[in-house]
Amino acid sequence: MTEKAQRAQNLEFTNTNKWDTRQLVTMALMCAIAALLSFIQIPLIPGVTFLTYDPSLMPAMVCGFAFGPGAGIAVGAVAAVIHGLILGEWVGSLMNIVATLCFVWPAAALYRRKRTFKQGVIGLVVSVLAATVGAIAANLTIGVLFWYGSVDVILPMLLPAIVPFNLVKGTVNAVLTLIAYKAVSNLITPKKSQVKGH
Repeated sequence: MTEKAQRAQNLEFTNTNKWDTRQLVTMALMCAIAALLSFIQIPLIPGVTFLTYDPSLMPAMVCGFAFGPGAGIAVGAVAAVIHGLILGEWVGSLMNIVATLCFVWPAAALYRRKRTFKQGVIGLVVSVLAATVGAIAANLTIGVLFWYGSVDVILPMLLPAIVPFNLVKGTVNAVLTLIAYKAVSNLITPKKSQVKGH
């Protein structure tokens, strides 16, 4: 067989898809889990009933760690859309997509560069801070446009409610991610990309 024919044969059996079948199945499962978890609503700030915690970002971050930022954001965004379609809350879905982007992307991108436990923790700390800043921005833009009607309504709530709520929410999601990813990483992540170090 000539060298040219050998190269052609190799190309014929090379999977050029960015996301393979196993990854897509895992992402679909994580989307379903995230969508279900989004209906768990736990109030964290006394007296502020519209700020409720749900653990739906944890499966998205697990996918982000396993397969990269794009996969994690896709899982979180699809789960947010499913939740919004079921409840008819498209504004809430948009806010959740912003939260997904701000929470998943920093940690998943940092972890992709260096797949160690320490790097994962550093990435999650950055993500908690980024998600808190993103929540402030989303409340002052999307929230004002579609919910509050005026910046004056939400400004007094930023420091006593919005900021601490999102710091606690992000921290809980980060801890859950570390626990869940450690438990399932060897099952869903290719061996060459598995976590190194403790």
